[in-house]
Amino acid sequence: MARKEKSNLLRQHREGFELTLEEVGEKLRDIAERHKLNVAGNFQTIWSHENGTHPNPHYRRAYCILYRSNESQLGLRPALPGEEPPVNNTVQEVERPLSEPSQAVLKALGSIQAGTDSVDPDALRQRIVNAWQRRTFASGGQVDTPSVVLVGGFAGSGKSEFAKFLGSLTGWTILDKDTLTRRLVDQLLVALGGEAHDRSSALYREKVRPLEYHCLIEVAKENIRSGISVILDAPFVSEFSQPDWMQRFQNFCRPKQVTLSTIWVDCDPESMREYIEFRGAARDMWKMEAWDDYLATLDLKLRPQGPHFVVNNRLGAAVTLVDEARDVLNGGGL
Repeated sequence: MARKEKSNLLRQHREGFELTLEEVGEKLRDIAERHKLNVAGNFQTIWSHENGTHPNPHYRRAYCILYRSNESQLGLRPALPGEEPPVNNTVQEVERPLSEPSQAVLKALGSIQAGTDSVDPDALRQRIVNAWQRRTFASGGQVDTPSVVLVGGFAGSGKSEFAKFLGSLTGWTILDKDTLTRRLVDQLLVALGGEAHDRSSALYREKVRPLEYHCLIEVAKENIRSGISVILDAPFVSEFSQPDWMQRFQNFCRPKQVTLSTIWVDCDPESMREYIEFRGAARDMWKMEAWDDYLATLDLKLRPQGPHFVVNNRLGAAVTLVDEARDVLNGGGL
């Protein structure tokens, strides 16, 4: 299917919902405000998307939320195995009913799959749903013991979006490595004779990165000792590759009756590069300047050592489901 034919699906969805370009723009701006997306929503841009210009990541996410479809169904990317094919016929085929909150949540949590035979995705999903129901509806059965969820993945993989979604459902504390340590790391690099945003040098890897992760884990342990559930958001590339590190953290959690879950967010290189380029963070400049060299350092088959789960966010599939669930929970709709 040519790009022109694919882009026509955006117009078909708009016409199926009987919306003008201006009305779509208004709804996209509302979605952008709810989800903190950078979307201007002017009708000229929407018209250009419907006529062959490929939308940037934030626009694509907003279109998926608006039309309750994934990017494949909107003709914005190829379909992944098991996804519904694009529709391009009648209004009835284009229009989709809004999901119930519980259905949307379960659909998004369905992205969590077993990475090893020793883990139970249903048990983890139920623990998350229980926390959400207690927090939202004052129900959900017996209070669970504390949970610790490690969410890792390469830069631009979508791990932070998934971690934030889990945190918004459960109310568990999110410990984001960059939020906790970025300013200190930048100043430490400068003090040691490096550059503030450098994340590629031996100085960072050998002198600064170990301290960065040490701080993150110590904050997590303080919460665990107090019986507080936490979600840790960091790449964890080195840590997940070390069976001894994984076992030590498990040994810390076990006597405290804490359930530890390790999640790896998998993504394709093209999508990671697009997202990294789009967010334009100073710490990523070196990746963009030498992308092939950076990519050569990544083991794209990496999986955590020991029991773990995998979220398939190739082509942004998991984040699309997360966006839809969050929008339903926030009362969004046409």
